[in-house]
Amino acid sequence: MAKGGWNKFPHADKAYAYAGAALKKNWERLHKGDREPYPDGEQLQEAWRLYHQGEFQAACELGLSLGLPGYAVANKAATIYATYLEDNEKKKLALFEEAAARGEEQMAKMPKYANAYYFHALALGRYSQGISVAKALAQGLGTKVRDALAQALTLDPNHADAHIALGAFHAEVISKVGAMVGGLTYGAKKDDAVAHYEKAIKLNPDSAIARIEYANGLVMLFGEAKMKQAEKLYHEAAACKPMDAMERLDVEAAKAELEE
Repeated sequence: MAKGGWNKFPHADKAYAYAGAALKKNWERLHKGDREPYPDGEQLQEAWRLYHQGEFQAACELGLSLGLPGYAVANKAATIYATYLEDNEKKKLALFEEAAARGEEQMAKMPKYANAYYFHALALGRYSQGISVAKALAQGLGTKVRDALAQALTLDPNHADAHIALGAFHAEVISKVGAMVGGLTYGAKKDDAVAHYEKAIKLNPDSAIARIEYANGLVMLFGEAKMKQAEKLYHEAAACKPMDAMERLDVEAAKAELEE
C-alpha cells in the first residue's frame, strides 16, 4: 500500500458513524450506488463502518487484512481517498494503481461479483485521468475500463455507479479524440453517455456524484450549449443530503465548483 499516513477526512460528523444495527438499517441507502451486498462477518462490517465515517486508511487496512472479501472496501476507501484527499500526485497514482491491481485479481477469482469489475474500473479510470486520458487511451487502459464496466452492468444492470462511470467513459473519450474516432475506435457515443447518466440518476435519485459527473459530461460533450443544464445539476448536487463521508466529499466538491 502507498507509504505514509493518509490525510484526515476534514468533515468528521457523528451522523456518519453507523454503530451496531445502524449499519444494516441504513445499508441499502448507503449502497444504492454500488449495490454492494451486506457483508458477512463482524470484521468486514467494521471495515465498512470505518469507510462510511471517513476513516479511509483504517478501512483500507482492515479490508486488506481480510483478504479477497475485504478488497471491495479497501479499493473503495483507497480510491475515494485518493480522488478527494491526497494532494501528493505520486502517492495518489500509486493508490489508484494498487486498487486497480487488486480489482484485477478479484475479477479473476470472483468472476460473478459485479463490484470486482466496478471498483477495478473506478480506480483505473481515476488513474487514467491522473496520467491524462490521451496517454491512458494510448496505453489501452480505456478499453480495459470500458470492458470492466460493461461486465459489471451485465452482472448487475441496475448498478447506478457503473452507469455513471460508463457515461463518463463515453464523454471523456469523445472529448479527447472526437466523436468520429471515439465512435469507431472505442464505441463511444454522445447518446450513450447521456443515457447512462440519466439511468444512474433514476436508479439513485439522491446521488450528488451522479449529478456532478453528468454535469461534467454535458460540458465535455456539448460545451456552452449545455452549460445551463450543467449548472442546474451542480446546484442539485450541492443540495443533496450526505449520508456518509464519501457523499459529503461529493457535495463539498459541488459547492466548491459553484463558488468558482
